[in-house]
Amino acid sequence: MRTVTAVAHRGDPYRVRENTLDSLRSALRRGADAVEIDVRPTRDGVPVLLHDDTLKRLWEQDRPLRSLSADEVRGLTSGGIPTLEEALKATDEGRLMIDLPGPVDGRAVHRIIGAVRDFGAEERVYFCAGAAAMLAVRAADPAAEIALTWTSLAPPRPALLDAVRPRWLNYRFGLVDRDLVDRVHKDGYLVSVWTPDTRRSMRRLLAAGVDSITTNRVDTLRSLSPA
Repeated sequence: MRTVTAVAHRGDPYRVRENTLDSLRSALRRGADAVEIDVRPTRDGVPVLLHDDTLKRLWEQDRPLRSLSADEVRGLTSGGIPTLEEALKATDEGRLMIDLPGPVDGRAVHRIIGAVRDFGAEERVYFCAGAAAMLAVRAADPAAEIALTWTSLAPPRPALLDAVRPRWLNYRFGLVDRDLVDRVHKDGYLVSVWTPDTRRSMRRLLAAGVDSITTNRVDTLRSLSPA
C-alpha cells in the first residue's frame, strides 16, 4: 500500500465540533496532511466556516447564514464559527482544502480567493466543489489548485476539463475502483475520494491506488498509511 494525502473532513468532527478552529487543530495534531473546510459568505460578504446554509444543526440557531452579518454570527455562536482568515491563521503552514457548498456566487468566490491572497496562503490552499463553483474559481484565479468534485462514473467532458484545469478529480468513495483510478491517472489527473470512515473502505481505496482520501477519521487513515 502506498502513502496518500490524508485530508481531515471538516477537521476532527467525531471529537470536536466540525469547522471550528479547535477541530482543525485537532486534525492536524492527529496527522492530517490537509484539512477540508466548508466556506460560505455572511450577509456582509465575510467568508466563514459553515457547511449548512443555516446555523440550526450545529449551533441551534434556525437562522440562514446569508441573513446574518459576521458580527451577528459571532454573537449567536459565541465566536464558534471562525472566519476564513482565522482558519488560515490557526492552521499555520497546514494545507486547507476549501469546499464551496451551496449555490455559486461569483462575488463570494472573489472574496474567498481575495482572503487567501491577502493572507499569502495561495501555496497551501486548494479548492473543491462541482463544476459551476470550480469554473467560478478558475475565472477568478488562473493559478488556483482545483479538485473537481465528480459524482458520476462517466468522465467529465473534455471541454469542462479544459476550462477548469483541475489537478484532482474528486469522487465519492463508493464509485472508485482500480479501473477508474487507472483511467484518471492515464488522463493526467490525481484521484481524491470522500468520505470513507471504515478501515475496510480505506484499505480498498489504498489498494486501488488513490492519491488522496478525505475522511472523518484521519487518525485511522494515518494508522493504515503512515506519513
